[in-house]
Order: sequence, then structure tokens, then C-alpha cells
Amino acid sequence: MCLKQSYDPEITPRHFKLDPKTNRPENVDSDLVLDSFAENALELAIQLRDKTPGATVTALCLGDDESEDALRRALAFTADHAVRVWDEEWEDLDGQAVGHILAQTIKELGGAQLVLTGCQASDIEEGLVGPVLAEELGVPCLTSVSEMEIEESHLKATREAEGGYSVVGVPAPAVFTIISSETNVPRLPKVKDIRLARTKPIKVYEAEDLELDEERCQPGVKLERAYVLNREVTCEVLPGSDGAELAGELADKLLALKIL
Repeated sequence: MCLKQSYDPEITPRHFKLDPKTNRPENVDSDLVLDSFAENALELAIQLRDKTPGATVTALCLGDDESEDALRRALAFTADHAVRVWDEEWEDLDGQAVGHILAQTIKELGGAQLVLTGCQASDIEEGLVGPVLAEELGVPCLTSVSEMEIEESHLKATREAEGGYSVVGVPAPAVFTIISSETNVPRLPKVKDIRLARTKPIKVYEAEDLELDEERCQPGVKLERAYVLNREVTCEVLPGSDGAELAGELADKLLALKIL
């Protein structure tokens, strides 16, 4: 189960600013949260584990010390294990590099029969990590999955398709990217589980612990500029003393603007 920590999408817009030098948000360290699609994937992983005897859920996150908050949340969801991988040289990674590092970490952990990720990150929205993971691990990948079932050695998934949904079966192991649906709404962790999560160990890997290709750990895509559009909005108050007069003024204005 691959997690990502991202900036809170509910942050007040007037408080959100980007540093033009780093292309990163300014002064929002306290607004880091577990990515919403990652939460959906985590919820689905917990549900599948509870239905499958002997199954366990390992939460994996690529990030620095701050990302441990996301892993603690996963443990509060009752994930069985938590793993973090990070190196100081990995400040600027793209989806290809992240997929390579996560795949090598999964191999170091002994592999997995099922790997779940969010369908895309709520900040960058590339949607690359899941497919790259599958390519690196040499297993099938299904994207935009809303529901799943485990049937013996096969995995059956419901996924979004043009004009509706499709049901697809693939052999295990496999990688699935998860979307939000009514069946994977994140649970509210119990107070007991939140307290236990604070004391559970988090295993940490560094670059030297993994069989990484240094060249593939370098970003192939560089973010040159990120910025917030400044939209100027003007409001014109139309004259009129009653509804009929106001309606006439509005109709004339729409005609002048060629909207009608």
C-alpha cells in the first residue's frame, strides 16, 4: 500500500502562496495531510485484509521525517506495518523516479501480491506512479479502480470506463490505482488505534539499502515554473427599481455582450 503526503486541498486560497525559486508552497508545513486518493486506497486495502485470512497491510511512503505523520495515520487505520524510504538527494523526483524507488523498496521487503496506490496525487496529478510501479515489478496494472475482490489466485476489479464501468480480472500479483467511491470512504480511526499508532515502529530505508539505478533516480521531467493565476473579477450592478426593469436591463446587457 503506497501512500503520499500532500498539501491540504482545503487550505484557504488567500493563505496559499508559491515560492518562485523552489516552485513549492510557502509556510504550509502544518497543512500536510495524507493524500485523499491514497486514503481511499488505504481503506480498500484494510477491507480486503479483513476479508482475507493471513493477509497483512504494509503502508509504504517515500518522504522525509514529516511523512511519518501519514504513516502514523495509516497505522491508526490498523495497517499492520509502516515503511518509509528517503535519501537527502531525492529533493526533486518525478513520477518515473518515485515508481522506481518504491518498486525497489517493495522488492527489498520481499514483494507483494497486491500493490494499491491512489489514482493520482492531489497536488501534481500526474497519475504515473502506479503504472511505473507495475512496469518495474513486471506485473499487470489496472487504473481507476473503485472496488475489488480477491478470488483464489485472481483479482477482480470494477473500474471506470467510458460511459460507465467495466469488471476486469487479472492474476496476482498486480498493481491497482484507486479512485474515490461509496465503498472506500475512509474510516474514522478509533481513539485506541490512534494511541497505539504513536508507539508502533516505522522501518526506514535509505538509498544504500536498496538496489537502485542511480540514473533512474534522477528526474526525467523538471518543473520549470509553478504559479497561481491572478484572476481579476469585476462586478457591475444594473440599475432598476423592480423585477421587470432589472430583467430588461439584464437582457439588454447579455445581448450587448452577444451572450444571447
